[in-house]
Amino acid sequence: MAMTIIEPKPASGSSQEKSADNQQPFRAKVRMYRQGLGDCFLITIPSNAGKPFHVVIDCGVILGTKQPEKVMKQVVQHIIDTTESHINLLVATHEHWDHISGFNQAKELWKSKELKIDEVWLSWAEDPKNDLSKKLKDEHLNLKLTLQAATTRISMSGNQNLAEEISSLMSFFGAAGSTSDALQVVRELSKKLRYCTPKDAPTTLSGTNVKVYVLGPPLDERFIKKFNPSKRKPETYGLNAMSQYTDSLGPALEGSDIDTPFDDRFQIPSVAAKQLPFFQQFYWGDSPDPTEPDQSWRRIDDSWLDSSSAMALQLDSATNNTCLVLAFELADGDVLLFAADAQVGNWLSWQDLSWDIEGKEGKKVTGPDLLNRTIFYKVGHHGSHNATLREKGLEEMKNLKLAFVPVDHEMAVKKRWNKMPLNELMDRLNTITNDCVVRIDEEVPAKLEKTVSSEKLFHEVTF
Repeated sequence: MAMTIIEPKPASGSSQEKSADNQQPFRAKVRMYRQGLGDCFLITIPSNAGKPFHVVIDCGVILGTKQPEKVMKQVVQHIIDTTESHINLLVATHEHWDHISGFNQAKELWKSKELKIDEVWLSWAEDPKNDLSKKLKDEHLNLKLTLQAATTRISMSGNQNLAEEISSLMSFFGAAGSTSDALQVVRELSKKLRYCTPKDAPTTLSGTNVKVYVLGPPLDERFIKKFNPSKRKPETYGLNAMSQYTDSLGPALEGSDIDTPFDDRFQIPSVAAKQLPFFQQFYWGDSPDPTEPDQSWRRIDDSWLDSSSAMALQLDSATNNTCLVLAFELADGDVLLFAADAQVGNWLSWQDLSWDIEGKEGKKVTGPDLLNRTIFYKVGHHGSHNATLREKGLEEMKNLKLAFVPVDHEMAVKKRWNKMPLNELMDRLNTITNDCVVRIDEEVPAKLEKTVSSEKLFHEVTF
């Protein structure tokens, strides 16, 4: 990978930035915004038309971020300034708050009459006319409503830790109805709206020599519902006890009925039970038997809800597997891979993909071929355990030179995602790229300071 040495530039699309571009030819630039735990990328590609071709992929930050509206408005205004109010292609990968919140939080800026957006791409899984999309949406909605009710009951039962754990996972969907609202804003930003599928022929971006391939989401429901690593031979990095636990529960999306195990007339609310002498003595007090003073084994008040946390993980993962995954093939064949939050099934489906190249008889491009030629990888799902495949993923990226990780570990810990990012994955990425891994929550590694431009609001590499 040839990376142009660039000096830090001013935030806006100023004359200094244009001058720098003119003096130093480049194949593409990738800018990762540092708004917090979330995804927002700006890709700039030289165009034969004079002005560069600008692609924006996602615009969001996780629920619970401090002053999110202020932060996201700053990011969106920065994008508008940099692109001189002209975005050629806007991509929203999937309906998670940390990827699309900015479309709600900075709605006025996105809908400004001064901003021109030529085209919007969404996954086929967001197409209201697609039968499988409608089925998946109905399943996700039913499970979401069930989990919201379960969380309320868990909280009322006194198990605040479990309630907070589920609420953290549900924060990917924002407040009630918010992700669907944000997605609707995206749909209305351009009259040219495309729902992408892996069957689509590669698209050459107008005025450029860059082709875009759609890798995911898969059109096969079996792949979409394959989100956890296999038990016997895990496809991902690191050991994930939670995935083994969720596997044992069976696929939650096949239908779950969370309801209390006993009729209302046989129930005593926990708050009331704690005031009754019998329960104080035999459930919450010390046992009269000195050999076994702990009586917690007697209590099953919220045991029936223990699977709710796993179901929340399933819902999160199922949405991740409907991610729109794009591979940008540069003129010389190098590939920039944007995997969004794709999980196991999405990745596995790429192995069977192939495209006939127009004008080149017998020439095919395959999913593994694109992985082999990948020089830049936008690390999936903030470096989570189940969002980067091993043998059929990262290990196939024989030419990988640089990885961008949109992660804020401090925020992840607050959300109880202590292994975001996964250390084993970060170690392997650093080994493969020779320590060329750039994170939102860290400064650029010293060896990249002359090749990656960095400011408080973003990191940017120039190829």
